[in-house]
Amino acid sequence: MSFLPEPFKHPYEINPNYKKSVAYFSSEFAIDQTLKIYSGGLGFLAGSHMRSAYDLKQNAIGIGILWTYGYYNQTRGDHREMAIQQRKKMYHFLEETDIKFTIKIHDHDVWVKAMYLPADIFGSAPMFLLTTDLEENDTMSRTISHRLYDSDFLTRIAQYILLGIGGATLLDKLGVDPDVWHMNEAHALSAAFHLYGKYGSMDEVKKRMVFTTHTPVEAGNEKSSFDLLHKFTFFNGLSLEEAREICGVEGDEFSHTLAALRMSRKANAVSKLHGEVARKMWKGHEGICDIDHVTNAQNKKYWVDPQLESARAAGDIHALAKRKRELKKLLFKEVADQTGRLFDPDYLTIVWARRFADYKRADLVARDIDRFEAMLNNTDRPVQIIWAGKPYPKDWGAIDTFNRLIHLTQHYPNAAVLVGYELSLSKLMKDGSDIWLNNPVVTREASGTSGMSAAMNGSVNFSTYDGWVCEFSKDGHNSFVIPEADPALSDEARDQHDMLGFYQILETEVLPSYYDEQGSWWNIVLNSMNEVVPFFDSDRMADEYYTKMYS
Repeated sequence: MSFLPEPFKHPYEINPNYKKSVAYFSSEFAIDQTLKIYSGGLGFLAGSHMRSAYDLKQNAIGIGILWTYGYYNQTRGDHREMAIQQRKKMYHFLEETDIKFTIKIHDHDVWVKAMYLPADIFGSAPMFLLTTDLEENDTMSRTISHRLYDSDFLTRIAQYILLGIGGATLLDKLGVDPDVWHMNEAHALSAAFHLYGKYGSMDEVKKRMVFTTHTPVEAGNEKSSFDLLHKFTFFNGLSLEEAREICGVEGDEFSHTLAALRMSRKANAVSKLHGEVARKMWKGHEGICDIDHVTNAQNKKYWVDPQLESARAAGDIHALAKRKRELKKLLFKEVADQTGRLFDPDYLTIVWARRFADYKRADLVARDIDRFEAMLNNTDRPVQIIWAGKPYPKDWGAIDTFNRLIHLTQHYPNAAVLVGYELSLSKLMKDGSDIWLNNPVVTREASGTSGMSAAMNGSVNFSTYDGWVCEFSKDGHNSFVIPEADPALSDEARDQHDMLGFYQILETEVLPSYYDEQGSWWNIVLNSMNEVVPFFDSDRMADEYYTKMYS
């Protein structure tokens, strides 16, 4: 039987191995370039999960928000610095459902409408997307679903209520009660309070709720005023006393992650290392559920270049090198279009591309300007480097780093910073890079996923030993790994250690392999491509959620 009743039923026959019904709640989904309701890694993960759910014919749906303006359009200002543009999106491929209802936000009735994304549009599990941008609402209520990760924290609380209680109400309107309610991060936590109001039992809530945490630093997990949340009707009409008792909160500080851990029957981190970090981080708190791990993955079917994959399967290094050169040319057309620079497909090309955030250290290799300049001025073993990524709109430090790199690269014809980092550009960069650079502060990257799809497309990971890399990398065999710094070092000394480690490996291993030992280089590329799947293909991940989290 389909999970959804008419007219919202699965268009495919459910695989008996995955018959348990699942509602997957996420603030963002990167399903396709066309549907701009995502910002970065969390959305890329959720999108791959929904694609694999479709490929495996799982009894699952996605529940998200139809962001009127998406995240933001990343453009350039008059001096080529990053500029933020808000542009209204239109999606004529979404289907009307005639499902419309109200939810309480700050004791105010807000109208919500559900739009439907059929499974066959992009090859994903069926999805429902909620919007408040309706004529029935006042101006403030309409803006709730305008912008993903709105900078106003009051608006974000309203968004969390929309996703959680709005998504739960949608399921009621559909007349279904999923076996599993999966929160991808704590943004949908208010759904648990809806369930409690429905069943009056925490046992019934915990029987259904599972939770995926992505943040490996306790301070990075969102906290709110308990009293403020109550005024916003976040607790779905519960009294302050009852809500406090359920959440185990005594003061006014409400940790969304901690509450999710207390209201779920099981939680998972997103890599083996992250699981260890998360269990240590939360072990002192009472009443939390067990924290397992399901390592993140990316959908190979969506990401991999078919010609590269054919060459890999045949072990044909000549065909692999030929196709890689073609793909580099395609990337370099985009570089030329955006920056006016002409890159050479025969030169080693390094790419750093992901969300700009302090711990990810986008500018690490440029912090010693002499070493950086020597790398870019090396005519015997030339290097090209490209950056891309979107900072949060109000993360002024990350925006400053982005702009400093733009100004720095103006001095070098073989360095560039691109804007508009979404699925299409991400695909171009993974296809067209030789090295995928990843240098977060160790233990700060819960998993990371960009390097997985890069490896699927013949780009070799060059990384600090963190997140998913710990489960994949074999230094010098399928990747290059910067040795771990002594944890006792100061932040400045740690960054210096990691930067010097990058240059030492680049100069003594990467460049000699690429330019002088072509057989060795392509063996590393092939090892990387062969070994990144099947474990880091999201089919494994989607299956593992059923076996480890949903059972």
